Amino acid sequence: MALYGKMMDRPLLVSAILEHGADQFGQQEIVSRETHGPLHRITFAEVAQRSKKLANALAKLGLKPGSVVGSIAWNNARHVELYYGVSGSGLVMHTCNPRLHPEQLAYIINHAEDEVVFFDSTFAPLIKAIASHCSKVKHWICLSDQANTPQVDGVVIQNYEDFIAPHSAVFAWPELDEKSGAALCYTSGTTGNPKGVLYSHRAITLSALSACLPNVLTISSQETVLPVVPMFHINAWCLPYACVIAGAKLVLPGPKLDGASLYELMEAEKVTISAGVPTIWMGLIAHCEQHNLRFSTMRRTGVGGSAMPKALIAKFNDVYKVDVHHGWGMTETTAIATMSNISNHEMDWPVEEQHNLVAKQGKSVFGVELKIVDEEGNTLPRDGSTQGELMVRGQWIVEHYHKAEKTALVNGWFPTGDIATISPDGVMQIRDRTKDVIKSGGEWISSIDLENATIAHPHVAMAAVIGVKHPKWDERPLLLIVPKPEKSLEKQEVMDFLAERVAKWWVPDEVIFVESLPVGGTGKVQKNDLRVKYGSIFTE
Repeated sequence: MALYGKMMDRPLLVSAILEHGADQFGQQEIVSRETHGPLHRITFAEVAQRSKKLANALAKLGLKPGSVVGSIAWNNARHVELYYGVSGSGLVMHTCNPRLHPEQLAYIINHAEDEVVFFDSTFAPLIKAIASHCSKVKHWICLSDQANTPQVDGVVIQNYEDFIAPHSAVFAWPELDEKSGAALCYTSGTTGNPKGVLYSHRAITLSALSACLPNVLTISSQETVLPVVPMFHINAWCLPYACVIAGAKLVLPGPKLDGASLYELMEAEKVTISAGVPTIWMGLIAHCEQHNLRFSTMRRTGVGGSAMPKALIAKFNDVYKVDVHHGWGMTETTAIATMSNISNHEMDWPVEEQHNLVAKQGKSVFGVELKIVDEEGNTLPRDGSTQGELMVRGQWIVEHYHKAEKTALVNGWFPTGDIATISPDGVMQIRDRTKDVIKSGGEWISSIDLENATIAHPHVAMAAVIGVKHPKWDERPLLLIVPKPEKSLEKQEVMDFLAERVAKWWVPDEVIFVESLPVGGTGKVQKNDLRVKYGSIFTE
């Protein structure tokens, strides 16, 4: 018979993160570039008070435990208050990706059953486009004061400051089950409609704790962290939670993500750690090179979403003296699942070999396990060269998609859809993807959805979309069309047609008209043949 330890069993909760930050690091700052006006400064203690006012305001609306509250917002201080006030009070925080096409955005709001949606004023046109299609949303609240709240025809808009102002800053956070839902994020990394991943309080807390570890991002109260990765994208890799746990100063860039704005903010606030997708860092380095700038405090950056070119890693390390930590994760893994780093026995390696190592996706963080399998599900060797589908399991990995009856797992492991290798010492490298989805600038594009939209054109007989390597965006969609007999089509006509049906950044960079597409015995287009023929069209 097992001998159990005699220890307390306290739940891991988002509200506990906030209370810890307010109690231990109450004067630490969150500096936020707001949609309107100058930089906004607020302390952890003040965020805790305002989050409680928000919790009371939401309770006044009559929301029940487990009700879903949406956000369409940038990285800013009010969004942080939503993170804590919503989840801490027993509701579910649903961060919506404003880059989705309005139809998809309305779909996820309806599927999640959002009852309240908070939004930044920037997205007022988006609210106008979707509000009439979101019948379950009872309240639309702009994250601003009254003076900066836009008018939206046909939609009753409240402003955030007036919404929380009448309410008390005293609120008793409920002692929830740590496995209850805290936040909801939808992935577009699959074909068809986005799928929801409902994160538990436990998963968020453990993932945030892991981000603080030395082999991950080494976050402490001595650091100043600027997450460029959006708060609507996998909860900004859990950094708004990790910084409050560690007591690190948090700097939020708002809507200005260009190289000049990021550099100015980094220097003004003495940022030491940042995190984002490679395209962001390309723009930042281009600005630095153009103006002969250097970083005075930046020491390391986390990179994920897509592969970072080795040349850019070398430039960060050798020229700008910034360590790059290359990671991997997905919506289904809550945040960071692996991270590259240089071990003590690798410190003496030639610099180029170190860059090669950092360019890989790295070792799994504690709490996450990896393996690769063949098509029959057999585990493959960790030899650094054998390729297989990457499988993952752990403390903060999805088990079921939101509202799905069938498990997402295969024999207890989550199939990522990535093809990878794992070295004998555990270093994982993504080699390819099993699904025909395209990852552009860290965001997913469904080739099947693009094809379906194209085929809706009356002059299109067949269409195929492939992801093609791109020097800036990692991948961009290439569209190949077989026109119907005796029908003429122009490239711009096709792009204009698609622009009305998909998100702007989904529209292919190039359209090629062909007489036929290679088709296999089962009638499927042989996309591998197309990749071989057109795979270098954007890099030649």
